[in-house]
Amino acid sequence: MSKKKRLKKISNMLLKMGAGKFFYRLERSLKNDDVEALVLVLNMMSEEIEETLIHQGYVNANETIRHIVLMSFLIDSEGYIEAVNHQACTILFYLCEDIVGQPFHSFLDEASVSKWKENWKVFNQKKLLDSSLELKFRTKESLLVPGACYVNRMRWKNLGKDTFLLTVVKHSKKQVELESNLKQQIVGFNKESKNKLFEISSSQTKEKVRLTNEDIRKIGEARDLLINNLDKDFPSIKEFALQIGTNTFKLKYGFKELYGVSVYRFLRNERLRKAKMLIQYGDRSFKSIAHITGFKSVPHFSRTFKKQFGFTPTELRKKSSFDDE
Repeated sequence: MSKKKRLKKISNMLLKMGAGKFFYRLERSLKNDDVEALVLVLNMMSEEIEETLIHQGYVNANETIRHIVLMSFLIDSEGYIEAVNHQACTILFYLCEDIVGQPFHSFLDEASVSKWKENWKVFNQKKLLDSSLELKFRTKESLLVPGACYVNRMRWKNLGKDTFLLTVVKHSKKQVELESNLKQQIVGFNKESKNKLFEISSSQTKEKVRLTNEDIRKIGEARDLLINNLDKDFPSIKEFALQIGTNTFKLKYGFKELYGVSVYRFLRNERLRKAKMLIQYGDRSFKSIAHITGFKSVPHFSRTFKKQFGFTPTELRKKSSFDDE
């Protein structure tokens, strides 16, 4: 691909980011030049902003949002698109009539085409299907849209045929964890907990603590300090609170209110998120990444990483290297 075409893609990417759309990515190349370095930085920046917006924008909403639906496709048994939602057309920059009737895999990047064809054979063999896989879509302007795809087999009694519903979503892992913990608490409720529940309900009738604008500013400052110093040893909560000019209670309470997690959990999540991006979009050694993100040793880093994401740093790097080929 020529340098002019690569710069054109970068221009398109910047326009989308300027419009507040951060779910697009640029395709990597095997070239080792300034343009490729810019591609790497834009992909990392877009992913980081997207993660921040999803977390901050929805973690404190009145109604919990776990999934944000990007696109939906209705696919026939031959793999052709029968219907598509309007948002998918907008994201991919195609008219709906240009998408309907086309093979679904024609809107995927090269690596995802192979993955889709392998899974499609399995999908067609199952009478009941409820599966998921990660795919990258290619827009008309050659930008990439990665997303988690949920595939369900739809049985139509009147039509006498089956179709497949594929939904592309973005989701916040942090929010899923919060809801999972809540469900476990509900399931664990028993008769002996009724008195405690009454005490909790009574305490909730008291006036809720309100954060002032100055409190919010200081909590935001604390967040920025954490993100910009992931490689540093974290002080005690008391020392950190004094450092930003507040007290321990407001620091803990403010983080829970604004970001939905404790200070320590927020720091751990940010360290792991940065580590994941460095593995996906760079070639640093795991020892270097562990040091940059504040982990004392590679084994500790690997264990924590797998517990968070479900796969090891080595597995992620192999997958990322395969996707770039």
